[in-house]
Amino acid sequence: MSSHPIEELFNPRSIAVVGSSNNARAAGYGFTDALVKYGFQGKIYPVNPRYSEILGLKAYPSVKDIPGPVDYVISAVSAPLVPALLEDCSRKGVKIIHLFTARFSETGRPEAAKLEQEVLQLAKRYGIRLIGPNCMGLYFPRLGVSFSDALPNGKFGPVGLISQSGQAVEEIVRSTEVMGIYFSKAISYGNALDFNECDFLEYLLQDPESKIIMMYVEGFRDGRRFFNLLRNAPVKKPVVVLKGGRGQSGARAVASHTASLAGSTDLLEIALAQSGAISADNIEEFIDLAVSFHYLPPIKGLRVGVAGGAGGASVLAADQCEAAGLDVIPFPQEIREELKSKGIGIWDWIGNPVDQSIREDRGFNIGNILTMMAKNENFDLLIAQFGEPHHDRQRGTTADEYIEHLQIENCKPKPVMAIVPDRCLGIDHYADWNWKIIYELRSRLLAGGIPFYPSIGRAAKAARKVANYYQGKVSRMDS
Repeated sequence: MSSHPIEELFNPRSIAVVGSSNNARAAGYGFTDALVKYGFQGKIYPVNPRYSEILGLKAYPSVKDIPGPVDYVISAVSAPLVPALLEDCSRKGVKIIHLFTARFSETGRPEAAKLEQEVLQLAKRYGIRLIGPNCMGLYFPRLGVSFSDALPNGKFGPVGLISQSGQAVEEIVRSTEVMGIYFSKAISYGNALDFNECDFLEYLLQDPESKIIMMYVEGFRDGRRFFNLLRNAPVKKPVVVLKGGRGQSGARAVASHTASLAGSTDLLEIALAQSGAISADNIEEFIDLAVSFHYLPPIKGLRVGVAGGAGGASVLAADQCEAAGLDVIPFPQEIREELKSKGIGIWDWIGNPVDQSIREDRGFNIGNILTMMAKNENFDLLIAQFGEPHHDRQRGTTADEYIEHLQIENCKPKPVMAIVPDRCLGIDHYADWNWKIIYELRSRLLAGGIPFYPSIGRAAKAARKVANYYQGKVSRMDS
């Protein structure tokens, strides 16, 4: 077991929920209910003097009344009650308290900020570490710890998530599940009164279960330490950072959300680039980068081959790849010569991107060309566009048949990204065969280890940042 102070946080043998309730609308109910539903492997102690039993578990009037040891406490009581809770926890030997409790410094009120500092000083006096306040706490699916019953239950993977916002954790974890991404651990840490972004980053960098680290931050408690940690991170594992509060209105929202100072976005971008971390511009790109690092082998360069889509789509694809910083190279002459030797009539006018509207009568299709591109050393990565099936004559076509047409699995081990468009549906179209085939296509691609993206622009931007990371990693290892 690691000696890092946060290690205890992820190995509790017992959890007490102070402010637990039988009222399903109460936060304390939600925390207790999630621990029960997710099968937490340790003991669960609901604490509330008004109940003798909560969700079938014996309830206790206070932490002091719990008969066994308590490793971890979730506080779902109001802010003025927290100092007394700390006193009780100190007598019980509690080491860590997660303060879901809010209305501290984020309110901007002097008396609330003063109370927050009182809580911190008491915690230091008693040797208790704090997560929060004003946060949702932990999601650790392997151990059955969750703060919400809306998160994947019993499924965990190689991505570690650090977030100041609990709502962001829910959005990210639920959105990436559709993409086949699951998490080793996720932490919502709120105001960062004690444990902060640096502590969690330092821990996940050494955590063998977390191969990729995702961070949503609104401000920094210790910027110098944060960037010192990042400088050594790229050699170990990718760290993707999404900064909230980039604009003036966002900065104001940050101040009232977690009492953080937003700081200069330009300076942040420079510092992230110098450190080798990957900066995401928005939540969509944040998710795309998680998907790309999870599924793709290292992208060694920026030379891209694109196949699929008709004439106009191919032109737009080239524009979007170039705008993202990828190099849409001319079609390699050696592939032309190979096509010519096979008697393929289009050998002299095919280009990159490869236009799906090209037809041949010899059983030769765009999938054959994509396979040839995959074997050619001039391409560092490939993007395959799956057009949306929409003609009645395509009705009954299976997802496997679409994949076989593009022969996309023949592209491996070269990095390959699939474009499967989103379908805008009205309320009357949920049974539409078109929507079903898109869903099946995405599921089939993920089963084959091939990531998909809703647009070529999003795929291209993610590819550029992933390639930059691997190129920077090589230079750091050589220096």
